[in-house]
Amino acid sequence: MGQIDHRAEVREFLSSRRARITPEQAGLPAYGGNRRVKGLRREEVAMLAGVSVDYYVRMERGNLSGASDGVLDALVGALQLDEAEREHLFTLARTAGSSRVRRRRAPTSVRPAVQQVLDAISDAPAWVRNGRHDIVAMNRLGRALYAPILADPRRPANTTRFVYLDPAARDFFVNWETVAKDSASYLRIEAGRNPHDPDLIALIGELSTQSELFRERWASHDVRLHRSGQKRLRHPVVGRLDLNFESMELPSEPGLVLNVYTASAGSPAADSLALLASWAATQDAAELTEQPGAAVEELRG
Repeated sequence: MGQIDHRAEVREFLSSRRARITPEQAGLPAYGGNRRVKGLRREEVAMLAGVSVDYYVRMERGNLSGASDGVLDALVGALQLDEAEREHLFTLARTAGSSRVRRRRAPTSVRPAVQQVLDAISDAPAWVRNGRHDIVAMNRLGRALYAPILADPRRPANTTRFVYLDPAARDFFVNWETVAKDSASYLRIEAGRNPHDPDLIALIGELSTQSELFRERWASHDVRLHRSGQKRLRHPVVGRLDLNFESMELPSEPGLVLNVYTASAGSPAADSLALLASWAATQDAAELTEQPGAAVEELRG
């Protein structure tokens, strides 16, 4: 995969969103019983968005240059896009308006002050990632929690590579199928934001050549924001962990996001996190991936 084709991104995103909406869902009469297209016709989308058919056809062919915010919002309404899809559409339009190609790499390190903030968070796993979902910095409990991901010696460790290419991911993530779908959606968002990042292009190429499931997920053009929610993990040392997560952009570090996992007070997950913290205080996270069973037996005494 040498580069990301911006026009193809726009074309396939818009056509895939159009294909999923029936005339009934859009409040339109479905004339005739044999429609030759899946979902809405281009003419119907143009009518719903209040633009000419020629103008919409030009946009769906990959040309969003010059599209105003009003037109884009009208398209959001016509295609019933959610928040993540709206953001992706606007990002694609901004990228289309860029006169110069910038091959900007996502950051892969943090300032010492950011690492100090991570280390000050002692009761919760915390780490910083970039848009490619490379892990660029962690605290001690974060390293212990994500030891299965860190078992791959490549650095920076990448969570999406782990999800799709490491068999251990199916055990580590309780709802692995959902995680796999979401992971591809997060990368699709980043491809819209930073389509000329050579490392992102290389990662997408690696996943596409080695994982049929990733190819299928990538072809869906689904997008999703990664802000907050729940993670259900099956850790090799402490077992099942049902955790809450929050993702927060770092204004002083453009392109980087702080992730923190927490457990509800008094829950089994809170007890398991405390157990993991006790282990992490005396062991290096790398030892966890080598002999997890021995580590937990030693800890539990």
